Amino acid sequence: MPTLSILDHIDLRVSSLAATRPFYAALLPAVGFTKEVSIEGWFTFQAPSASGHSPFFGITESQAHVPNETRIAFWAENPSEVDRLTEVVRRAGGRNIEGPGYDEGPGYYAVFFEDPCGNRLEICHRVTEM
Repeated sequence: MPTLSILDHIDLRVSSLAATRPFYAALLPAVGFTKEVSIEGWFTFQAPSASGHSPFFGITESQAHVPNETRIAFWAENPSEVDRLTEVVRRAGGRNIEGPGYDEGPGYYAVFFEDPCGNRLEICHRVTEM
């Protein structure tokens, strides 16, 4: 039976790679994508992996980009980590920051925000199962 890999990669479109590069250069290593990878036309970071499979988060520019209601959520080990990462988001230029707090119900501690191009993101810690 093949091994299931939950995530291989995220390809995110932005209207301006130059406007978002500093934001993601601060955010991605802080959430675990620690190795920058050089790919022409992309700004990409990989996560470390012992299995040889390294999930990656890539950002590229699309002049026709329009932010939508899709949200990418990053996992944090505990509420203190959500708080720490919220400060990373603030310093990096995150927009429309909501939280952190237990806004989604008991046991779900999160901060919601947008990148400089309006893409929706979240950092969360869930203390109860869905």
